[in-house]
Amino acid sequence: MVVDSKLYDVLGVAPDASDAEIKKAYKKQSLANHPDKNPGDESAQVRFQEVSAAYETLSDPDARSAYDRYGEDGNAQGGAPDMDDLFASMFGGSSFGFGGPPPPRRAQDAVIPYTVSLEDLFNGKTAHFSLEKNVVCSHCKGNGGKPGTHPKDCVTCGGKGRVLEQRQAGNGMIAQSMAQCNECKGTGKKFREKEACKKCKGNKTVPAKTRLRLDIPRGAYNGQHIVFEGEGDQLPETKPASIIFELKQTPHASFEVNGIDLCAVVHITLLEALQGFSRTVLTHLDGRRLKVTKNKGDVVRPNQVDVVRGEGMYDSHSRGRRGDLYLRYEVDFPTNDWAKSADEKSLSELLPPRRDDLPEDEDVSIDNVSTKPSELTNFGTNQRSRAPEEDTYDNPGGEPNVQCAQQ
Repeated sequence: MVVDSKLYDVLGVAPDASDAEIKKAYKKQSLANHPDKNPGDESAQVRFQEVSAAYETLSDPDARSAYDRYGEDGNAQGGAPDMDDLFASMFGGSSFGFGGPPPPRRAQDAVIPYTVSLEDLFNGKTAHFSLEKNVVCSHCKGNGGKPGTHPKDCVTCGGKGRVLEQRQAGNGMIAQSMAQCNECKGTGKKFREKEACKKCKGNKTVPAKTRLRLDIPRGAYNGQHIVFEGEGDQLPETKPASIIFELKQTPHASFEVNGIDLCAVVHITLLEALQGFSRTVLTHLDGRRLKVTKNKGDVVRPNQVDVVRGEGMYDSHSRGRRGDLYLRYEVDFPTNDWAKSADEKSLSELLPPRRDDLPEDEDVSIDNVSTKPSELTNFGTNQRSRAPEEDTYDNPGGEPNVQCAQQ
């Protein structure tokens, strides 16, 4: 038996109504009394607020149980103990999320993306920054008020640090949730305007400028975090936040990175692929030119890969350790114009002979086909058509469909 049925009466349901019945009644009442459907009708607006408040309590199993046992004003009349007061008496003022001002929180760390080149990561770099942050007010020592004054309960939230927010949820429904009070920043306390600190205006912190020197170590990597502990925003009686720089590497025109290994493409001519070469092939990330020698007879084939040990990225976590540099060769064939103008007899004397036809067979025909340029990425674009469905035969009796043997 409930001690108070007022909220049930507002929704027009019995005290033993199910959750589904309460929800259905709320939807009906809220639609009927919605301000958009009753413009200028103050009584409808009041009714709408009463319906929303009733549903908020009765839709929550714990809140409904407490209401059934102690009524709407049970806490004020001493019927049910206030959870905030109970936990405050047990744990020295901590409400553990059951209302009341939350404990002081550490200011949020600031993550700042910083764009760097692969050369910066390979060689290291130093950069300087001017930043603005919030620091504890030196005038009031983070108290927020004048000497001898004390903050009062926030009028907006009633000292709870949180307020009830309503928002449209579609279909005429109103969703409600608890949010931090903007007036007191969730503390539940606020100084009166004439008692607030003149420097910070009661905010307890003031903006201040700072300079930071960012030292990117040699061998840093994409996505690495460089942390400045305690250099971020401050809040009274809490540890200062940190400023975190996150390195974002831009793509490089010549090198790819995987771990601490590097890879680069080296273009060579057909003559170099066949006869060898000795020349500088690329500029490294520190400006050095790398010279590669291939002796005559060491034929370099397309996409062949060589490795140069110890010429990769530095390992910033292991002193002196470096990765490897992989070189992938691409053979640049002569142009069509060069091939047309070249002396065929001279080329025939220098290059291996053409291949012969496949072995002839009298039973095999030969078709002349034409070719066109394409890309291997087109391989597989032609798929078979959907197969027609096979014929099926119904057999209602469920017995095997067998025929008698001819006598």
